[in-house]
Amino acid sequence: MIRGIIFDLDSCSSAADEPGQQLFRPAFEAITRANRGSHSKEMLQKAFGDMWRLPYDFVAGKYGFTPKMLSAGWHEFLQIEVVTPMFGYGDLSALNELPAALFLVTSGFRRLQESKIRALGIASLFTAIYVDAIDEPAHRGKQRIFEDILQSHQLQPAQVLIVGDNPDSELAIGSRFGISTVQTLRPGVPYSALATHHIQNLHELKRIIGLPS
Repeated sequence: MIRGIIFDLDSCSSAADEPGQQLFRPAFEAITRANRGSHSKEMLQKAFGDMWRLPYDFVAGKYGFTPKMLSAGWHEFLQIEVVTPMFGYGDLSALNELPAALFLVTSGFRRLQESKIRALGIASLFTAIYVDAIDEPAHRGKQRIFEDILQSHQLQPAQVLIVGDNPDSELAIGSRFGISTVQTLRPGVPYSALATHHIQNLHELKRIIGLPS
């Protein structure tokens, strides 16, 4: 029986670009100014596209940002926050129908991620919320957070689902722990065979955990 479900935020509960493309513009412009010819315009656009779904430090490493590029973007991202309401994907009401403890785990800059959660107004849906803040020296990574959730709530891997989009993060961790994973195939999310299940709507979770749909 599933007793705990761990959810990701971006591209799972809400689209990261829901507040509008202008949200990340200061960071993108700062990185472009610091580039100084080391990366082509096409490569930068690919990197910027990834930043809507993946943590900044991961993307910077993936594309080999220079120290000046990394620093310039980092400085701007520290100041970015959502100040307008967000609504998330239209299926968040499904969370109210799941008979399990729900956990939200998200990686990124603390100010930005916490502002998204406030803008969505979803905190009351979860037993606990964890922000793996990459801008803080004590940030532990999702794997450590998942371990803490299992230990503190006395959950076995077979009693847990991990729901998210990223095969290099939450889906990979679930695979290592022997936890069933569910990839949310939201717009722009590439299919990953690593996940145990694939859904396009959170209401499909009821079928996965054996509830009538």
